[in-house]
Amino acid sequence: MNARFRPLLAGAAALSMLAFAGAPAFATTPADTLVQAWAIDDTITLDPAESFELSPAEFLGNAYDMLVRLDTDDTTKVKGGVAESWTVSDDGLTYTFKLKPGIKFASGNPITAEDVAWSFERAVKLDKSPAFILTQFGLTGDNVTEKAKAVDENTFVLTVDKSYAPSFVLNCLTATVGAVLDKKLVMEHADTTKPSDDYKYDNDFGYAWMKTNYAGSGPFKIRDWRANEILVLERNDNYYGEKPVLARVIYRHVKESATQRLMLEAGDIDVARNLEPGDYEAVMKNADLTTTSAPKGTVYYISLNQKNPNLAKPEVREAFKYLVDYDAIGSTLIKGIGEIRQTYQPKGVLGALDSDPFKLDVAKAKELLEKAGLKDGFSVTFDVRNSQPVTGIAESFQQTAAEAGVKIEIIPGDGKQTLTKYRARNHDMYIGQWGMDYWDPNSNAETFTSNPNNSDEGTVKTLAWRNAWDVPELTEETKAALLERDNDKRAAMYQKLQQAALDTSPFVMLFQQIEVAGVRGNVKNYKLGPTFDSNFLAPVAKD
Repeated sequence: MNARFRPLLAGAAALSMLAFAGAPAFATTPADTLVQAWAIDDTITLDPAESFELSPAEFLGNAYDMLVRLDTDDTTKVKGGVAESWTVSDDGLTYTFKLKPGIKFASGNPITAEDVAWSFERAVKLDKSPAFILTQFGLTGDNVTEKAKAVDENTFVLTVDKSYAPSFVLNCLTATVGAVLDKKLVMEHADTTKPSDDYKYDNDFGYAWMKTNYAGSGPFKIRDWRANEILVLERNDNYYGEKPVLARVIYRHVKESATQRLMLEAGDIDVARNLEPGDYEAVMKNADLTTTSAPKGTVYYISLNQKNPNLAKPEVREAFKYLVDYDAIGSTLIKGIGEIRQTYQPKGVLGALDSDPFKLDVAKAKELLEKAGLKDGFSVTFDVRNSQPVTGIAESFQQTAAEAGVKIEIIPGDGKQTLTKYRARNHDMYIGQWGMDYWDPNSNAETFTSNPNNSDEGTVKTLAWRNAWDVPELTEETKAALLERDNDKRAAMYQKLQQAALDTSPFVMLFQQIEVAGVRGNVKNYKLGPTFDSNFLAPVAKD
């Protein structure tokens, strides 16, 4: 860690030492500090150009700003970040952003259109996991400096390759890969000592330094991070918007739900973030505590590989949707942490279709199986990750399917084992989750109802491809929705796609994740957003 990030303010330092040296915990947390217990072991980098995990999305969402941000009051829209206004050319190819005047990074350096352009260039040329969110607009390492450029100090122009729906482009720019970085500060730490073929370019764009350091302009700045231990956010007094109420936010890495609940009850922490249904219910019953929740852009599903001739029968696909005990799963396994949802678009996304036509109906499933020529049932394997709630859901499905004569062999494995097999299309059935890469309906439509090349050598490996669902018409409809510039018409197109998936797809949609948190009673204005990078902490206060 860079030396200037080592010293924590007194309260944070004391809390950190107590937390990790085995000393007794505080009876109460510092008045100017929010302390959260959360499993943050998925944090591997603090670089917005590379980070693509859940917990760092929250850190980056509070520490960096983008051109535009998701409007949490109406998630079908965006609002200005560092951009004060924007216009789209008549041909739909050119987006012109005017920056808010006189704004600064946490370092004190001014935020200019050159910083925005360089941040785009950096993300595209580094070409890490989230870069596709920008490169899908035709940006490449060779053309990005021309396609994403500053025309003056306060004007940034982005040129895209097709006349996409403006809502699609703008929603993508709310992702953390679109964070605006302090070019001057980062380049002070760029590595120019290695040969250019190590990086493709003549420097590393501060890549090594940015893994553990900070160069943003959000309401908080990242002060300290120790992997699998602690992360500290500190108020950024140079922030152009409303300043955070609290001086700092501390995240303590705690994985176990029961441990988090006990710490919350004792006053050692202010917020518990990984509560399982039983612990969440206990917190709800505690008069000293409160709870909050928000639907997230993550959906859970069972998928049926169409390479299996039995699963490829349309009647079997439909029958399996009647073999899920949705009511029992909703009232037990996902109680408080999920909401039954049978369409693949999460609530709150443009064009999300609210339709839950299926219920447990073994007799109906038997009729459909008989119609498929499988009156006596059949046997099939089910790859399941060793974690809850998916293991419990798989076992529930196994029991109800057996009532219809379908014999399911559950093959348990860790996340890497099951995912590797699934990505290779070597499964029969699989249960998994899918989180939106950006808050736009294309993110899910493209993966659930698009499969440009169904061969094993296909390069666009969507979920439809992973399950060998060959749907050329739906693939073309998905592409067309990207180019519809009227939002109402675009929403209708996505609703049609979702209905087609409900009727014919090999996806048995189960539920949408609800993020929950247990909160001390003296904490005010703590609110979870629809995405992890919109869990905004600036308004939070303590009595």
